[in-house]
Amino acid sequence: MAKIIKVKTGSKFEEIASYSRVVAVDNWIYVSNTAGRNPDTKEIPEDVIEQTAQVFENIERALVAVGSSLKDVVVSRVFIQDPADTEKVMAFIGTKFRGVDPTTTVTCPPLGSTVYKVELEVTAYRGAAEADVETITIAQ
Repeated sequence: MAKIIKVKTGSKFEEIASYSRVVAVDNWIYVSNTAGRNPDTKEIPEDVIEQTAQVFENIERALVAVGSSLKDVVVSRVFIQDPADTEKVMAFIGTKFRGVDPTTTVTCPPLGSTVYKVELEVTAYRGAAEADVETITIAQ
């Protein structure tokens, strides 16, 4: 039987919408779409890169709660409110995922509020950071 761990952060949105920040099913870890709201101050930075940095802090905190880290991320989904921010947001994300190289989807839909400039959802596999990884490059 699979062991399932559900992590709540105390966000009012988790309560209202009845969801978990993280659901870990054995070694698979699913992190809900995460915005750049500081969980302690409840504030959201104006700057898109500061928001992105806060998003990563929030995700890292959630992953640590289930014995994982950003190095275990195998899939990321990036949601950027303004397409003009895409290049700088992705450059920042590249600094966080350098060497991890998850699959990534980037899209620019309207987000749940205009104050959110970027959100990120990830899937991790506990232990991926220590796995034997083979990288294949396909020339085009």
